[in-house]
Amino acid sequence: MPLVLASQSPRRRELMALVTPDFIVDAADIDEDGLTAFSPVALAQMLAQAKAAAVAARREADTILGCDTVVEAGGELLGKPAGFDDAVRMLQSLSGRRHLVHTGVCIIPPGELEPAATFAETTAVWFAPLPEDEIAAYARTAEPYDKAGGYGIQGWAARYITRVEGCFYNVMGLPVAALYRHLRAEGLLP
Repeated sequence: MPLVLASQSPRRRELMALVTPDFIVDAADIDEDGLTAFSPVALAQMLAQAKAAAVAARREADTILGCDTVVEAGGELLGKPAGFDDAVRMLQSLSGRRHLVHTGVCIIPPGELEPAATFAETTAVWFAPLPEDEIAAYARTAEPYDKAGGYGIQGWAARYITRVEGCFYNVMGLPVAALYRHLRAEGLLP
């Protein structure tokens, strides 16, 4: 019974390979805009659970992993930028400040519709103050547009990050060590 990653993120695929090489990808297609929660952490978990449940409904014999990442800066949730102006706005809000990256994970075992585990990992990230010309230059690259918060820690944005507290891989979209521990505890990894 394979592990199924219910995500279309290429970064999550890369990181999942650090947990186990024995997995497949079957991306969930859910309407994320209709979901709300009382906190950013709860929202990340709710989105992860919705993705896992959508795939579990069509893959009953497999272990399903749903994941979602939410960026919280100054009380505002930052999703994927809608365009250049939105990317600039997000980067301005991150400039010279600390923000939080929450990744929710939901694990649904084979033959189940209810999760065996749903959890979230939070990582604090600090950005250096960014001059407007650097913000604009970064927003003109392709890098911000498929990432929550409008930046990729593993890409050019690494130049702006002065400190990370917590799981580095969580900022990329998958808390590798926490996921590994949960899968082992549930007996879902050899």
